[in-house]
Amino acid sequence: MKKILSYPLSVVFYFFFFLSMFIFHPIQWICLKLGGYQAHKKSVDIFNFFLLKCLNILGTTFTIDNGHDLPTDRTIIFVSNHQGMYDIPPIIWYFRKHHPKFVSKKELGKGIPSISFNLRHGGSVLIDRKNRRESLVKMSEFGDYLRETKRSAVIFPEGTRSRTGAPKEFRRNGLLMLFKKIPDALVVPVTINNSWKLFKHGNFPIDLGVNVQLKVHEPIEVNSMDAENLIARIERTIIADIK
Repeated sequence: MKKILSYPLSVVFYFFFFLSMFIFHPIQWICLKLGGYQAHKKSVDIFNFFLLKCLNILGTTFTIDNGHDLPTDRTIIFVSNHQGMYDIPPIIWYFRKHHPKFVSKKELGKGIPSISFNLRHGGSVLIDRKNRRESLVKMSEFGDYLRETKRSAVIFPEGTRSRTGAPKEFRRNGLLMLFKKIPDALVVPVTINNSWKLFKHGNFPIDLGVNVQLKVHEPIEVNSMDAENLIARIERTIIADIK
């Protein structure tokens, strides 16, 4: 019965999901041109709030477990496992005070209304995973940008989403570059659970009643230990809470 009901509700979800994407694309453009960064960021925050509301149509709920008072006046590097595209809206919305910018593959930088525009113009970095040299250059520039603006990064070191929730091995180069460029940053490991269940039946229908959980772990100073040990600690911390 649940799967049968998921078909019409998924149709309704996708209608409002794509409607939001098409509506907020010109809104983002106008905000950026007339109001600059702050206006554009506000439009992106509101856009992602609406995406969360679209997911609520499916009975999707979000639980954020964060017992830490994270500073807003310094760069935070949020490091998380990655279970699906719907990991992104709660991160943008719930961490909006930290101005999160994403490390994303270049393919997402074009062809997707609202999302591609934000990735190109909102401060995120688009990398070619097949070109290691170019990727490191861009990550270096990204680190400079974060250090100068005190904005924050979101990086999924698995490199691609896990379709079963099982963690994949971390890729270290991006983190190593950010640690090198922003040694005074704060690292915050985040564990995401259950997001993969939305795609249990593929892209259609989307599963109903999923509780997506984000667990925010204790912040760690980048300069508190050497980079390799820090990455190992982050990976252990994130994986230990994957259910």
